[in-house]
Amino acid sequence: MPKFLDALVFRMWEKASTSQGGLLSRVEPMAFTTFDALRLWIIQICMIIMMGQLLSVCLGKIRQPKAAAEVLSGILLGPTAMGRIPGFTKHMFPAQSLPYLSLVANMGIYLFLFIVGLKIDANIITRNTRLSLFIALSTMVLSFSLGAAISVPLFHNFIGPPIEFTYFMLFTGVSFSITSFPVLCRMLTAEKLLDTTVGVVVLSAGAYNDVVCWSLLALAVAFVNGFSALTVLRTLLTYVAFTAFLMWPVRIELLRFARFTGSTENGPTVLFMAVTVVLLWVCAFTMDIVGISAIFGAFLTGVIVPREGALANLLTEKVEDMVTIVFLPLYFTLSGLNTDLGLLNNGNTWGFIIAIISLDFVGKFSACTITTRVSGLSWRESSTVGSLMCCKGPVELIILKIGLSTGILTQRMFSMFVLEALVMAFIITPLVSLLYPPERQVRALAEDISYRSTGDRDEDIVDGQFPMTEGQPWRSRFTVVLDKFDHTSGMLVATQLVLPSPLAPTSQGTEISVNALHLIQMSDHNLDIVNSSAVDALIHTDPVLDVFRTFGELNNVRVSLALSTVPYEDMPKTISEHATRDGSELILLQWLPPWSFSGDTTEDPYSPHSTSIAPNSFEALSSGSTGAGSLAATIHSQLVRRILAESNTDVALFIDPGTSLSGIGSGSAHHIFFPFFGGPDDRLALEFVMQLCTNPEISATVVRMSKSVIERVAAQWPSIAYSEEDSGETWETGHHGIPVQSTVIMSSISYGQTRFESETADTILWEQYVDSCSSYDIHPSIRAALSRITFSEHSSSIPLHSAIQQASTLKPVLVVVGRSHHLESDDLTGELENILRERGSVGQDDTRNTIGDAATAFVASGCATAVVVLQAANVSID
Repeated sequence: MPKFLDALVFRMWEKASTSQGGLLSRVEPMAFTTFDALRLWIIQICMIIMMGQLLSVCLGKIRQPKAAAEVLSGILLGPTAMGRIPGFTKHMFPAQSLPYLSLVANMGIYLFLFIVGLKIDANIITRNTRLSLFIALSTMVLSFSLGAAISVPLFHNFIGPPIEFTYFMLFTGVSFSITSFPVLCRMLTAEKLLDTTVGVVVLSAGAYNDVVCWSLLALAVAFVNGFSALTVLRTLLTYVAFTAFLMWPVRIELLRFARFTGSTENGPTVLFMAVTVVLLWVCAFTMDIVGISAIFGAFLTGVIVPREGALANLLTEKVEDMVTIVFLPLYFTLSGLNTDLGLLNNGNTWGFIIAIISLDFVGKFSACTITTRVSGLSWRESSTVGSLMCCKGPVELIILKIGLSTGILTQRMFSMFVLEALVMAFIITPLVSLLYPPERQVRALAEDISYRSTGDRDEDIVDGQFPMTEGQPWRSRFTVVLDKFDHTSGMLVATQLVLPSPLAPTSQGTEISVNALHLIQMSDHNLDIVNSSAVDALIHTDPVLDVFRTFGELNNVRVSLALSTVPYEDMPKTISEHATRDGSELILLQWLPPWSFSGDTTEDPYSPHSTSIAPNSFEALSSGSTGAGSLAATIHSQLVRRILAESNTDVALFIDPGTSLSGIGSGSAHHIFFPFFGGPDDRLALEFVMQLCTNPEISATVVRMSKSVIERVAAQWPSIAYSEEDSGETWETGHHGIPVQSTVIMSSISYGQTRFESETADTILWEQYVDSCSSYDIHPSIRAALSRITFSEHSSSIPLHSAIQQASTLKPVLVVVGRSHHLESDDLTGELENILRERGSVGQDDTRNTIGDAATAFVASGCATAVVVLQAANVSID
């Protein structure tokens, strides 16, 4: 015994001394030794990750999926390319090091299959069940048949005895039938097809395909490992029994445990994650000892994780990054090390490769296209579904790796199928882009919703029709856009403002409807696919939407809730399309001044609980913000501008509603000031003020602003008054060559009218309102609203200064303005620059481009409790 201990201590000392010496002891750092495999492993993992990321960036430029880059990376590191460099494989991937690399890669592939199971959501499977199941099964039948057919010549030319033909046929058929669900999710995200008809159908069909194919693969593995028919039957029965045990008792108890630990409400706790990981390895171990691959145990564990409270989504987020960055590239590299394209060195082999690729693609594409077309989709949509269902990737490589490890596939046969998977991955994205461009895409269920056109407002006014008739409100359907929980209070006040007062008489048959849309920015994670498929669950747990649900119940207003996870660049389009589908007549949006993003953690002087005094509510805007706050403010303003530019619905932009507006309701009163400069946006704003004044607690002062005669002449002939080069402003030409200045960076707001036509519409609308004040032929509710509005006209050489001065005498006051005005061609911009200079608020170009000149002047002056900016729908009138 003492001798044994002495030998053990000596070996440990020898190992420590050898490893501690390193380069100083002239030990080659890349030399592999069984007692210190970590050094080479670190070098291997770094090279694998860097190669994968580099190819991913390069192929991403041509819109190829990341899976294609990962597969290609493994092939390049193998004997096909870099393995031909003398000494590369011997030093970088010696045969003795591969078991260590394989152990970590297999752990990663189990985690990857666990994530795939997490993504197989019942909501996806049950959505369009009959259509999706029909597509999935018909595709698998034809693909499996073609795979079985070509397996006959492949077996005789490349395999042969002692391998059983039945086993090889099963693996070939499953390889032809499989659709890589994770790659499919990534592709739908990249091509922005998640909420299209094609996206919904493909996700459901892909989920069915994965479930059935994994069951067939389990059958194939059971046949390979079985020594007799009785053994195979016993293995399959054990697999079915264990699956049923997991799907019912274990799944139910796991849900109870998740609720007990609070994971369904607050995300997965450490205890829940620990239990889930242990369950994963137990299931993998059980499947392995039964005689079926351990990956099925990991897959089933992911399937039974509860979906309540977005638990599966959050669990995916915690696991996925490490798996996709580290473990999957390892697995692909091991596959690449077994892939030698140099073995494909004769015409017979390449002939079979072309046949494999052609049969695999044609079988899936034709089956999916025909069955989808028979089900009612168009040829364009059907062919897109067929293309997407041809996705190959990690899942097929897993099947091939199992076939190689069990001896069913030779290295040459394995290389042929890997090349087929790579080619299929490369051709799908260009094909989908060609068949289903953005202008041809159909959003799911959008075509069945009717909505009111907002493009005929000016025509109605010219024809003498009142914006409000027979006591019905001018707008009754609203879309409220929400982002962060911190901004919810402002939108609640804005929504409360547009709702009719309980004291106001209600009209028969008119129902106020509010649709609250919460947008969540989509990242590059596949997690967002899960979020999109579990919207129903998220709507009931989302705190922002929960606030509006309560708001609707308290105010007896019908509030519908919607949640959407979309990329940042698609948010404006999503809002516009959502408002159109919902039939909304006004979008309520909030713009936050730059000081809101300062990130200051000190006491906010503008808080309702603040003890400090703020002499100017908008004074912080003058100082601006720096650092991260300034960047966030710029990004926010750019998003608001894009929403305004792309919206086909009227938009009301609320700026810092403040605390004084929160009192609107029973027993409180508020006053509105609206300077009418003219133009489509101002006409919309006048109608908006009219609707607000149907509330008996709200009154308004409306002033039609104009310039004196001298300034009007200068505006009509600007070349006489000043040079266009000296003005430093941007001018755009209208339909008849009349220059109209735009305050909008994105586009000019001409609304299809010349200046003369628009001014005529201004005059008609203005006189209609003013003359109706004394008319007894209008509805009593309209007459009551007009009685609370004071109309006047004011001419000044400095209209903005005059408007600010009048608003200052009415504090507290809510200022309503249009975003773009006719008077801006009379150089409101020059007057605004003077106002900003007087208050030290220089460099507010971003603010001016977002909310317009008039709103910027009121915000900077600090005379308003809050500002509402109106923009008419971007619909041209023919």
